[in-house]
Amino acid sequence: MITCLAVSGYRSLREVTLSLGRLNVITGANGSGKSSLYRALKLLSDVAQGRAIASLAVEGGLASTLWAGPETFSREMRSGTQRVQGTRRSGPVSLKLGFSSEDFGYAIDLGLPIPSRTRFGHDPEIKVETVWTGPVLGRANVVADRRGQLVRVRSSDTGTWRDSFGNLPAFDSMMTHCADASDGLELLLLRERMRAWRFYDDLRTDRDAPARRPQVGTFTPVLAGDGSDIGAAIQTIIEIGDVDTLETAIADAFDGAAISVGDRFEVEMQQHGLLRPLIASELSDGTLRYLLLAAALLSPRPPELMILNEPEASLHTDLLDPLARLLIKASERCQIIVVSHASKLVTALERHAESTLIELRKVMGETIVSQADGPTWNWPSR
Repeated sequence: MITCLAVSGYRSLREVTLSLGRLNVITGANGSGKSSLYRALKLLSDVAQGRAIASLAVEGGLASTLWAGPETFSREMRSGTQRVQGTRRSGPVSLKLGFSSEDFGYAIDLGLPIPSRTRFGHDPEIKVETVWTGPVLGRANVVADRRGQLVRVRSSDTGTWRDSFGNLPAFDSMMTHCADASDGLELLLLRERMRAWRFYDDLRTDRDAPARRPQVGTFTPVLAGDGSDIGAAIQTIIEIGDVDTLETAIADAFDGAAISVGDRFEVEMQQHGLLRPLIASELSDGTLRYLLLAAALLSPRPPELMILNEPEASLHTDLLDPLARLLIKASERCQIIVVSHASKLVTALERHAESTLIELRKVMGETIVSQADGPTWNWPSR
């Protein structure tokens, strides 16, 4: 389980360090930085997939994603007696992302490229990467370290350092190029864990959504990001998953209704008073979205971490309490981060003993976190 998330220099997240628990609820007003925090987590996952630079390019490149304010705010700037202005920098321009758990931690530092003749001279460069054991980076617990093009890995047997890669390109991560079972096992384990993180923010329920059409079904223990294979995913839960919790979640939300999967892997819902079940193409957007969330959260192959961005979209307020109960149940099997501004959902989740509420607010363009005492965190130096 991730116990600490750190972001520096990314959009409105000038310097943010969060403590995380089993079930985490991130909330705040529009523009407070919720989406930026979600994107930061997605970007960390993209590092393990080898596409961090490409993901930044989609967002407009490093120049568009960097913190746009001054490196620091003076007391006069914060009090309003002096206008906000740039100051002499004490450190390099950088975008830093990191996380830690009880066993491993990882941090990456992306910066401006060295001027060159290539037409890709605006691509950000990976300046530093570090993997360590334990929750806090120190001098003695580093197991893999990247500085520029050089990657060093510490032997788990002898504790000695070995050069693993001498000319790693600035756009490649050591997570994808230096991880193997014999040398760099910690990198391999951490990479696979990061690759398994699951994100849901684009579950489609529109009239042309794939979830509304018949499908060719195969065993599907993990729902697709757009929900296109919902029929196969629900049938998989029925056959090898927690079907009792699935049935309870549907009956709880829809007054005793039940679902099944037709011959062409269409979801069907049987409701009281109707002579035939309704197929997916007949369901409302909110009903279909709840079924998609149930299929995602009750996956027979739960990840270590699942992140949901505004799951309440399209849901009637009557469905928020059942959704909260479903999220709480799912958090027994995996760590969950929910990004939401639905006060009813936030309140229902906050009541749970294992939940961690993280409220964000914006001050002078900067995202401020409600947690009074953030966890201990050390960034690796360049």
